[in-house]
Formats: sequence, C-alpha cells, structure tokens
Amino acid sequence: MPERKTWKRELAGRLGTLPALKMVSTTLGIAGFFYAYFWVMRHPFSAVTVMPLTWIDELVPFQPRSFLLYASLWLYISLGTALARDLRELAAFGAGSLAMTVVGLCIFVLAPTQIPDFPVDWNQHPSLMFLKTIDATGNACPSLHAAFAVFTAFAIHRQLSASHADRALLVGNVLWCLGILYSTMALRQHVALDVLAGAVLGGPASVLYAGASGGSGENGPRLAEAVGDRGQGLEAGSATAMEERP
Repeated sequence: MPERKTWKRELAGRLGTLPALKMVSTTLGIAGFFYAYFWVMRHPFSAVTVMPLTWIDELVPFQPRSFLLYASLWLYISLGTALARDLRELAAFGAGSLAMTVVGLCIFVLAPTQIPDFPVDWNQHPSLMFLKTIDATGNACPSLHAAFAVFTAFAIHRQLSASHADRALLVGNVLWCLGILYSTMALRQHVALDVLAGAVLGGPASVLYAGASGGSGENGPRLAEAVGDRGQGLEAGSATAMEERP
C-alpha cells in the first residue's frame, strides 16, 4: 500500500495549481465587484430606507480595533480561490461569487438601504474615517460582506475536508468567518438585519458552488485514493503473474 498524502501536502498541491490564473481572476473579480458596488451605491434609483436597529445591535459594542478583521475578508476570499483544486472548482467559486453579486446589486437598485447615523465621532478614528469616506452608509441590506464571508467559509470547509485537514483548521475557518460577521457590526458598517440577510444570500450561492464544483468535496480525494490503490494492486498482481510464468 503506498503512503497516503498528508493533508499538508494536499493543501500545498492545491496552492500550487494554476497560481497565475487564480491571482489574475481574483484580482479582476474583486476590482469588478468594487466598481459595480460603488456605482450602484452612488446612484440610487429610488428613496433610500434606513435600516432599523435590533436588540442584537445593542449587544455589540463599537470596536474600532476590529478593522483588520473586517478588512481580512479580501484575504479570506483570496484563500478560497487559492485552495481551488482545479479549474472546475475555481470556476465554481467564481460562479457563486458572481451570483451573489448580481442578486445583491439588484436588491440595492430596487430597494436601496442605508445604516442609521450612529453617535460616533469618526474624527477620533482616522482609519475608520477613511473607510467611511470610501464606503458610505449605502448598500446596507443584504450585507455582501457577510454574504461573501459565509460563502467563502463554506467553500474553504469543503476544501479543507477534502484534504483531510487537521480539525484545528476547520475550527479556525469557522471562527474567521464569525469574526468577519462580528466586525461588520462592531465597526458600525452594518446592523444585525443586514448581516442576517447577507448570510442568507450566501446560502444559495454555496449550494451553487457545491453543485458546480462536482466531486471535489470530501469524498473526491478518498475515491481517487481508492482507485489509485486498487490500480497499483492490479499492476503488482500482473507483475507477479508474469514472473511465475515458465
């Protein structure tokens, strides 16, 4: 029996597959998203509705230190594409991302929303003031920040499971996603209803990704290993039979 690949080697193999294509497609995808997102935000087609606060928002205090966690979404998304096993899985990730973006932007056009005016002196937080300048209070519900976090968490979970990764990585993936969701409220970029709606939007996109990526989930590598082991066993048996012939 040949030695099975360790999960570290499996993940390294994923990272080494199509690196240039992954980098270019991710960069162009994020750039295209930002262009469409900001255009829609600055050109609302109807009156903008202010999102209401809930008891959940009262439980989440303002935390400017969560800025790095909020910004890490783009690294998180890049990791999801970098771990794609093949072109099919990479295309599936792109299809899910595009579907979320189109649906989200259509909602923003038909029913534009914004967050409330929170009593925060943004002048005391220069980095957040910059964020507020480039990412205004529009395009609130659903939160595409939350949608992409949930979608990416699902994709990375499948990728890690397919690689038989250590359980700590699976837990870390969930915590990273939850941290991003928390940061959207802690920075007063979204309210709880925005985040909930974004998480719901990420669900169908995840289903689309799972279907489009085919057998690259948890059972994919196991099936490949089983076929490979059986094939090598047949080759060994054939070789032995040839040696035993007179």
